[in-house]
Amino acid sequence: MCNSLIGDKALYRQILTVALPIILQNLITNFVAVLDNVMVGQLSTAQIGAVTIVNNNLMFILNVCLFGGAAGAGIFTTQFYGSGNQEGIRYTVRFKLFMCLLVAAVGIGIFALGGDRLISLYLQGEGDAQLRAQTLKYGKEYLLIMLLGIVPFAVNNVYASTLRECEHPMVPMVAGIVAMGVNLVGNYILIFGHFGAPQMGVAGAAVATVLSRYVEAAIVITWSHLHSKKCPYFKGMYRSLYIPAYLVKSVIIKGLPILANEAAYTIGMAFLNQCYSTCALEVVPALSISTTIYNLMAVTFRSLGNAVGILMGHKMGAGTKADQVYEDNKKMLALSVLTGVVFGGATAALGKAFPLLFNTTDSVRQLATDLIIISAVMMPLQAYIFSVYFTLQAGGKTVVTFMFDGGAIWLLMIPVAFILSRYTTVNILVIFTLCNAVDLIKCFIGYYFIRKRDWIQNLAIK
Repeated sequence: MCNSLIGDKALYRQILTVALPIILQNLITNFVAVLDNVMVGQLSTAQIGAVTIVNNNLMFILNVCLFGGAAGAGIFTTQFYGSGNQEGIRYTVRFKLFMCLLVAAVGIGIFALGGDRLISLYLQGEGDAQLRAQTLKYGKEYLLIMLLGIVPFAVNNVYASTLRECEHPMVPMVAGIVAMGVNLVGNYILIFGHFGAPQMGVAGAAVATVLSRYVEAAIVITWSHLHSKKCPYFKGMYRSLYIPAYLVKSVIIKGLPILANEAAYTIGMAFLNQCYSTCALEVVPALSISTTIYNLMAVTFRSLGNAVGILMGHKMGAGTKADQVYEDNKKMLALSVLTGVVFGGATAALGKAFPLLFNTTDSVRQLATDLIIISAVMMPLQAYIFSVYFTLQAGGKTVVTFMFDGGAIWLLMIPVAFILSRYTTVNILVIFTLCNAVDLIKCFIGYYFIRKRDWIQNLAIK
């Protein structure tokens, strides 16, 4: 059994080629996010809460919906690449661009018109009225500036996802590193007012983030169009907006469930956080601290799951035998679980020390530590779920992934959180643990669908 879960050097070399640049980029991105949060955390509890509400809930929903808008066409991109169909890749890039710009426009409209009301939803718990008012004020200020960076982020998502799907992950990685450097330096200067700049607080953090997004998009887009020999699918992409009707129909059929799932998942997570926040105002900054370290440590298995989906798409598009695809996938899933165990242990080890970096109360720090420990225990399960999700998605089983991911939140997690947070006096830690325990059920469901093997199919054939 152990031998069936351990691959050869060639397989792990394939995984690392795709996964390592994604891991490095996301690691650097999340490490800088940690530093960003620590910088903001030196200001006040209200400003920590404001940035948390906007980034971890509102912007999180939009960002994941943008990924979902590109992911449906991305299924076909990987398989067209595996079959060597450059024109097919070009069509999928156009579709991604249409979808991402549409999602960006809707998001900007919603946040511009109703951002303050959305922020207020997370300020319902018991606590100081002055803290609530300050958090709302800082949140509105931060959100309005962040709207300026949505369009470059959307366009960059189209190009960067295509490059990763076509075995050029180093370019988005380098661009991400440069952008994060801009963000970090900008935060240092603008948040605290160094080198003669005004001390802008959370507004400075937002300005630095927006600038970094323009820099990242400029690097990725410029490189893509200057290297047409390496990326022939970008050549002539804007000479026409044509996409074959059969492909539009196929992408919509396979892609809309992904977009719907991403929307359901992110809105569900935001609703969960809102349920948690009703327990007390201190839950919001505590969740900010715990989520920051969790996101940093979860980079490896999240990136690995993305790489698994890309590689499965390449293999299916190239016509690899079904048995070989299944065996390779089984070994990749085992590697994902192992990374979850390793980084879950590291997260638990940092659970007590990490909250000390933030300028907040002892009660917030203790709650953050408890939330970190619970999240760390769940990491191996979540690592498996991520890779299963991207595997099924690569095979076009997008309706299944919708029920497996977004459906599980709304049918299982949200009812538990809503009832316990509003109609009982159960402790937030109990609610958080019960909601996360749903991942165990998802593991069994994912295992069942992987074993069925009907996800192994070539979608690149017209």
